[in-house]
Amino acid sequence: MTEEQKEIRSDAESLFQELRRLSPKVTGGLLRMRQEAYRDGVVSAKYKLLTAMSVSIAIRCEPCIRAYVQMAVEKGITLDELIEFLEVAMTMQGCPGEEWALKAYAVYKDCTSCRPTSDASTCCEHQSMSQNKNAEGGS
Repeated sequence: MTEEQKEIRSDAESLFQELRRLSPKVTGGLLRMRQEAYRDGVVSAKYKLLTAMSVSIAIRCEPCIRAYVQMAVEKGITLDELIEFLEVAMTMQGCPGEEWALKAYAVYKDCTSCRPTSDASTCCEHQSMSQNKNAEGGS
């Protein structure tokens, strides 16, 4: 990561923390909603995260793609599972879907090779859900 990327990331994290302080009910509500939606239930959390990744590819949200791939890797997805969800996203989006699926595949490769991704910020929360949960005392 370049110094410029680190500075941009730091600025974004500072702004996010400030917004959370100024709007704790809404930002906290979004966090609680994510924690509930992406928990293990009848459907495994990893499949919910892979679904969110597929939607992220469809809407072309790169920070979301990074976040959901990273969280799905933490939940133990396999390469075969990732590929099947990427195939769905590519089928739904055609050529643009293929280009955005490549971004998800690159994040997966970075995560599974123990290399940090080029930009570790995540979608809409700038930390993994588990880090946020711990910071809020598990609520």
